[in-house]
Amino acid sequence: MTLTQTQVAEIVNEAMEAAAVQAQQYYLKNGDRSACGFAWVNIWEYEGVKIKGNTKLGKMLKAAGVRQDYTKAFQIWNPSKAATQSLDILEAGADAAADVFKKYGFTAYSGSRMD
Repeated sequence: MTLTQTQVAEIVNEAMEAAAVQAQQYYLKNGDRSACGFAWVNIWEYEGVKIKGNTKLGKMLKAAGVRQDYTKAFQIWNPSKAATQSLDILEAGADAAADVFKKYGFTAYSGSRMD
């Protein structure tokens, strides 16, 4: 399926909204007591085809605010935009964002590291 710019932007927004909701729910249930760290989501492929920065889809992701990292993966750093360093909260958000991208045919993984 070929995506439009509007669809890509809507998917990115949906992923970030899901990340924010999941991070908030995790915080309300568990508090803010985990290790400090960072989390992100990497997007590698769409329908089994690697996404390159110079392709139509790559350009649409960039236009939607998704950046490429040094590995050439498309990456959203802290997709929940949670104002915390709690690794567990940030990971919950990144996991939710990755799930949204997967739902639409992307190969996406959450990642994290301790600070």
